[in-house]
Amino acid sequence: MEQPQWLGVIRHGQSTGNVIAQDAETAGSEAIDIPERDADVPLSATGREQAEAVGAWLNGLKPDERPEVVVVSPYLRTRQTAELALAGTGIPAVVDERLRDRELGVLDLLTGRGVQARLPGEHARRARLGKFYYRPPGGESWADVLLRLRALLRELRADHPGGRVLLFGHEATVLLVRYLAESLSEAELMAVAHATTVANCSISTWRRDGDRLLPELFNSVSHPHAEGAPPTRQEDVNAEPS
Repeated sequence: MEQPQWLGVIRHGQSTGNVIAQDAETAGSEAIDIPERDADVPLSATGREQAEAVGAWLNGLKPDERPEVVVVSPYLRTRQTAELALAGTGIPAVVDERLRDRELGVLDLLTGRGVQARLPGEHARRARLGKFYYRPPGGESWADVLLRLRALLRELRADHPGGRVLLFGHEATVLLVRYLAESLSEAELMAVAHATTVANCSISTWRRDGDRLLPELFNSVSHPHAEGAPPTRQEDVNAEPS
């Protein structure tokens, strides 16, 4: 099946949950007090500025370089990012639940300290299995998320052969799309994940060369710098409105 001509993925802008989660980790708390369910966490004011900077980047692309179809996670912070970024571009967008964030089950709203203190058995099991295969009770492993991403990308290749496709998703989305686009091994993916904190509203892109996708950008935040929007990064926290 033909690869897209161009594939991009953007992590949503900074959310209010990102701020609360980072503060909880920094304070050494066990739990993270986010009032909304994960799907309803909105952008912060900074996140809205970042999303508008993505819009300026999109508007600066030549017409034949703009994405032809955009697919967006249903989570509020991601939909808000896409709405702000796509405003005035005329680029069509659809929401697809297969782009939702990884579900954390019993680990939801716990910091790293909280998992170790309150769920020591799960902490040990996660350490033994590793991030790729560990599935928290009621949640998903990275391998589980890959199943739905594979299905989505296969469908996009079939419906838009040789097209230009842009995804708006989450931290795990960026890393796992790279895993699929570049045919990484588990070890290679883990090396990238351990070395990278995916920035809010970062842009990662690949361009087709023959039957392969070659990387152009990864975790780039040059657009918010250019537009004066403050870039933010989030450490890997278990509550992960990521």
